[in-house]
Amino acid sequence: MRAITRLLPALVLLGACTETYTGTPTGEVADLTEVPDQVVQLAAPGQDLSGLRIMPEDGCYWYRYVGPVETTYLPLRTVDGRPICARA
Repeated sequence: MRAITRLLPALVLLGACTETYTGTPTGEVADLTEVPDQVVQLAAPGQDLSGLRIMPEDGCYWYRYVGPVETTYLPLRTVDGRPICARA
């Protein structure tokens, strides 16, 4: 019984370290194959337009940023910092 009381807190702590996945593989958002000319003209320089996505949450364009540590998606912005969206 004493071993169980020592083991239980360790199991609880290890359980807190597990990753929880809430999405579905079919819910992935794919990169656009063709970028509209208007988006290219509006986008500020320094943003990679080869990996654009329209996120369903906000309807805006996001681009793939490859940094020194990780690769992530960031909102595509105009020169004055406004997000570029497909819908209002």
